[in-house]
Amino acid sequence: MASVTLRQLTKTFHVGGAPALLELSLDVVDGEFLVLLGPSGCGKTTALRCIAGLEEPTGGEVWIGDHNVTHLPPAERDVAMVFQNYALYPHLSVRDNIAFPLTMRGMPKVEMTRRVRSAAERLGVGELLDRRPAELSGGQRQRVALGRAIVREPRVFLFDEPLSNLDAQLRVEMRAEILRLHRTLQATMIYVTHDQIEAMTMGQRIAVLNEGRLRQAGTPAVVYGEPADLFTARFIGSPGMNVIPITEPPRPFQLRIPRRVSGEAVHVGVRPEHLLLTAPGKKSAEAVVRMIEPLGAETLVHLEAVGQSLVARVPGIPALSEDARVGLRVEAAHLHYFDAGGARLA
Repeated sequence: MASVTLRQLTKTFHVGGAPALLELSLDVVDGEFLVLLGPSGCGKTTALRCIAGLEEPTGGEVWIGDHNVTHLPPAERDVAMVFQNYALYPHLSVRDNIAFPLTMRGMPKVEMTRRVRSAAERLGVGELLDRRPAELSGGQRQRVALGRAIVREPRVFLFDEPLSNLDAQLRVEMRAEILRLHRTLQATMIYVTHDQIEAMTMGQRIAVLNEGRLRQAGTPAVVYGEPADLFTARFIGSPGMNVIPITEPPRPFQLRIPRRVSGEAVHVGVRPEHLLLTAPGKKSAEAVVRMIEPLGAETLVHLEAVGQSLVARVPGIPALSEDARVGLRVEAAHLHYFDAGGARLA
């Protein structure tokens, strides 16, 4: 296995156009599971394709281990890529689809058979080796695509939104499958997704991108609990952080801004789970319930308070109705502060 290092990686597709990537620098340590997360068009797939050699960077470098591979063809990088659309050959059996990269290498048949059988058994498709892709479910096809990557025994695995075409239950199963593979293979894996749940549950670290720039890289706990800027605060979480502009006078919720950030902070953020609903009273702000989303174990309550649209996450299914008036409280320890440029204030 190997580390992956991006040094000021830049990619522009059209002369004079906005860059898809702008000076992206990132270190992925050997054996790490890193998730590239961001909205559509943020540059995450472009970064992955530059690592794979499917796109030529406009500037910067790509290193795999101790080797600068920026200008090497894909075949010489020793990486395996799993795509969103499976990319299976419909006329080949499962066995031949998994074996295809080994066949292209001219690997001896005995070793090729061993690798194919091992990968198929590991992924639960050992009994499907003689079938064609058209005879498989979506989850089975994705397992075959994973098997084709595994048999290569590459130094780096690259995943480009591989679960997007699966239904919710299959996505949960395949997330667990990929994580089991990572633990077993102890491989370096870089995983692209726009799904925050996938990022939070799978990544040892998350790199958040927007408009071609790296906004923050850190563990799920750090990216969620200490967002580096307003974009990350709003994007991470489902729903994202409530962000309240500070105005004087009055300040929403009569928030007491700590002296250390007073005069600098222009936005206050609070996660939905840290908005507490109470009975209306003098020690709480008043809010009006606009919509209720019961999710079973918890409920999202959409509110309007001081001209702001907010979302609170409460346990269970509360006895609330639309247009009801409630009180809102939040503890200062759970507040986040951002400056005029959107950067986090300590």
